[in-house]
Amino acid sequence: MLRVVGLLGLLLPGLAALEPLSVGLAIGVASALTGYLSHPRFYCSYVECCPSASRRLNATALKSQLDTKLFGQHLAKEVVLKAVMGFSNNPSPKKPLMLSLHGWAGTGKNFLSQILAEHIHPAGLRSKFVHLFLATLHFPHHDQVKTYKEQLQNWIRGNVSACPHSVFIFDEMDKMHPGLIDAIKPFLDYYEQVDGVSYRKAIFIFLSNAGGDLINKAALDFWASGKRREEIQLKDLEPMLSVGVFNNKNSGLWHSSLIDRNLIDYFVPFLPLEHKHVKMCVRAEMIARGYAVDENIVQAVADEMTFFPKEQKIYSDKGCKTVQAKLDIHEDIVMRDTKAKG
Repeated sequence: MLRVVGLLGLLLPGLAALEPLSVGLAIGVASALTGYLSHPRFYCSYVECCPSASRRLNATALKSQLDTKLFGQHLAKEVVLKAVMGFSNNPSPKKPLMLSLHGWAGTGKNFLSQILAEHIHPAGLRSKFVHLFLATLHFPHHDQVKTYKEQLQNWIRGNVSACPHSVFIFDEMDKMHPGLIDAIKPFLDYYEQVDGVSYRKAIFIFLSNAGGDLINKAALDFWASGKRREEIQLKDLEPMLSVGVFNNKNSGLWHSSLIDRNLIDYFVPFLPLEHKHVKMCVRAEMIARGYAVDENIVQAVADEMTFFPKEQKIYSDKGCKTVQAKLDIHEDIVMRDTKAKG
């Protein structure tokens, strides 16, 4: 309505000289134009809008991206895909979706959370509806935990009020001060509303290195017994993982009410990456940079990584985390080969 008034204000000097029919026509045109400009479909093509309640995620597109970009994580892909799609397709969830991703650095936790964010909000981490918290950056001081709790609650409350489908990602959970994350418990519980706000459509994701040693040991035990890593199931790791981080003072979830009250829907284990998975990461990075894939370079980069255990050298101790930096060393050779093949 304010836009209509503003538009009429521009037209009024000329309207005085027109006949009543012309004036009526001008007002009608102005009203129609304003209605069109304010229509959600038009407006949201230029400004980011919160997704409507009827919007559903594209399961095929999400699965395809996970299959082609996330390597060596059959468990994480399966669990997260089913959890997110089930949540998205439920018109009346009883609580927000809460995922806790665990594993050593470089195994794909951040990468998966970014892919999820982009499928829920196309702008991904740049979206005003996706909120990333880094423990060491946003909550650095132990003596300010009480203040952080209040700030965190206010931030979540305000943003979910603006967009029920908000996504909150907490990275470096293993560096979070004990008890701090319990501040979000009221928002994760089975309440229809908290102070007039419903949090049931929001998604919360924890990223943590805590529990990585437990996951690695289990994977190594499977390998030692002659089993394939793909045979590892969620039931083999999740109970051990939830108990492990609950009793770990450096997990950010030590004796947390979120675990005690079963508010974390899934503890998602990220397995240590083998030599073949590191090579997949190298190939993907070369393609992303527009280079031709040279298997000699792929092998050279993989060989520069360090693996454990010391004798068997099965798993990369940094996952794929340093692949980009390692590839930079071979940049000149890769560019020369790409130009030659082009």
